[in-house]
Amino acid sequence: MNTFTHAIQDELIDAIENDRLVLPTLPEVALRVREAAEDPDIGVPQLAKVIGNDAALSARIIKIVNSPLLRTSKEINDLQTAVGRLGINYTCNLATGLAMEQMFQATSDAVDRRLREVWTRSTEIAGICTALCRHYTRLPADQAMLAGLVHQIGALPILTFAEEQGNLLNDAISLDRLISKLHPILGEKILRTWDFPAPIAVIPTQHLDFTRDSKTTDYTDIVQVAVLQSYQGSEHPFAQIDWTTVPAFTKLGMDPSANVNEDEDLSEAMAAATRMLQG
Repeated sequence: MNTFTHAIQDELIDAIENDRLVLPTLPEVALRVREAAEDPDIGVPQLAKVIGNDAALSARIIKIVNSPLLRTSKEINDLQTAVGRLGINYTCNLATGLAMEQMFQATSDAVDRRLREVWTRSTEIAGICTALCRHYTRLPADQAMLAGLVHQIGALPILTFAEEQGNLLNDAISLDRLISKLHPILGEKILRTWDFPAPIAVIPTQHLDFTRDSKTTDYTDIVQVAVLQSYQGSEHPFAQIDWTTVPAFTKLGMDPSANVNEDEDLSEAMAAATRMLQG
């Protein structure tokens, strides 16, 4: 890492530690949906009305409820029925996750491309998390999906900062190292600022600790397994990790030596969930 990048890193760390770094805020529609869902008396018609103010989000939810992973024998064509089919909590988490996509955009082509790569990667992990959660745990799959979508959320303010520091964009390797070092800290900070529940908020800082062994199976375990599986067969350093040393596999009841791609049902569920989120 060169002198300039070291200076940028120090500047970012100082800004983080002194709460001077401007953190991203959830899109307005996501804030409204989460606020509505906190009302214990909220019903399907009321939540559908809140989401219905955003035509694009409404269309995505209807499309998703008719996707191979969730569809029933009868096609659903209206938002209220879609919300009723999914339920309040699932709809809230799905709407929050989908709304976040609009945050991964920038004015410059270079940063916009990087942000799109992060989002695509996040939807891939979220799809794998959804399928793993359904297959191996009794945890709500919508929470696992959201966990996957936000595991790299800390990269967002770093790339936004890089857009303002044009020279940093010319050094892709240093930028990647900067993101790798700082995104976990920023990710947890962002999610706690957004009042996400603790089991989700800690994922950015904990999902890369492959020795982690909590008392019960949680969303961090699911994200860990999803991340490792996504790199299987690649040249990435994570592909060299011995899965038998990672407690998350055992906690999910998975055989670390087994190739999940040979389980056609699970493999297809992962692919279907990813396609569902990528639109």
